[in-house]
This record gives sequence, structure tokens and C-alpha cells, in this order.
Amino acid sequence: MRRPGWPTRFWVAVAVVIVKPISWLLVKKEWRHAERLPREGAIIMVTNHLSWVDPFLVAHFLYDHGRWPVVLAKSGLFSVPVIGRMVRAMRAIPVYRGSADAARSLEASRERIDEGACVMFYPEGTCTRDPDFWPMEGKTGAARLALETGVPVIPVAHWGAQEILPYGSRRPRLLPRKTFRVQVGPPVDLSKYREGLGGRPPGAETLRAATADIMAAITAQLAELRGRKAPAAPFKKPSHG
Repeated sequence: MRRPGWPTRFWVAVAVVIVKPISWLLVKKEWRHAERLPREGAIIMVTNHLSWVDPFLVAHFLYDHGRWPVVLAKSGLFSVPVIGRMVRAMRAIPVYRGSADAARSLEASRERIDEGACVMFYPEGTCTRDPDFWPMEGKTGAARLALETGVPVIPVAHWGAQEILPYGSRRPRLLPRKTFRVQVGPPVDLSKYREGLGGRPPGAETLRAATADIMAAITAQLAELRGRKAPAAPFKKPSHG
């Protein structure tokens, strides 16, 4: 019997065979506060984005702690031969950027939430452009989904993927072997925003404020993980990049 939100056993096995050996080969692990990650029930997991390889490494962390990550992936991947079939079978959700179909991604996420899945969001929408790798301002999709469903938002910070494959690079730096660090935070408290809705859809101001709280929670975990003080305000991605 399929577990809520998970692919079939065949596709779970395919993912494990591909991802776990590569992950163990590439990096050493340091995982903190995994006990804060709910093992059952729908959750929205939000995390920072440093490199094209961190989705695989974060997915390994989640899998090893009893959760299957339902990832939001660029819609173009779904039309690539072989890869498209795999990402669809592994229950990824296509993201339609810059189109009238963008709402379809959130609707698909709601359907996964109804199944009890762990939906994994990168609220920044892309790898950070902050020169010191702190999270940027976030997009409002995760906040909207959380406020409309009441599902817990779990902030997860990670560090080290940018040392393996810097953003924009095609050549990984495998040696010396890097350490991939992960830290899970407590659920983001969005109760004040939910209470103020009164059954209405969240407005733009509410979504921006809730998103700021989500990004602050991720940043706080990353600051603790790095042992450094975070900037007072998040980096704003240039409109052209």
C-alpha cells in the first residue's frame, strides 16, 4: 500500500538507487534537529537555495527521516524524454513561470497536501544571488498555501552545496570531500495571519508579511548553522537577473 504522498515502490527504489549513493559519495553529513520534522501528516517544508545540487541532498535528508519530498520543478523538465517521465512518476509538481497557468502549481500542491504529503518549497524561486549566500526575499506561494490550508510550515536551512557546485558552474568541485549541513527549525507561527482572515482569501499585504516571517525563520536557522549573524534585511534580487 502506497504511503500518503509517496510514489509507487518502484519509483521510490529508482530514486534511492540514483540519489543515495551519489549523495554519500559526494559529501559528509551533519544533520541537526531532525526530531523537529513531523514524520506524519501534511507539511510545507521551506528551505534556502544555494546550488543546483541541493535539491538532491535535501531530498536525501528528508527520505532518511521518513518523508518523501514533493518538489516543485520547472515545467520544461516534464517534456524532456525519460527525465520527464521520471519527475512525473516521482510526484514532482510543474511550475509554470510567467504564464496564466502559474496558479496550477499551487492547485497541484493543495492536492498533494490533501494526501498528507511533504511539499518542498524554495520560496526564493531560484538560487540566492546574495554575495554571502544569505536567503533573498521570498515569493508568496508557500505562505498562500499555508494560510489557505492551515498546514504547518517547517523551515529547513542547509549549507555546503554551494561548495560542491557553485551557482552557474557546470563543473563540480568534488575534492576534498565537502560537508553538507542541515538544520530543521520549529514550525513558523503564522497564527496571527490566519486569525485575521475570517474565512477570506489572504490579501497581498498579508501574504508579503507571512512570507517575510517564513524567510526570517529560514535565515535564523542558517545563521545558527553557520555560526554567523545574518543581515538585518534580506537581499533583493536584481530585476534583470
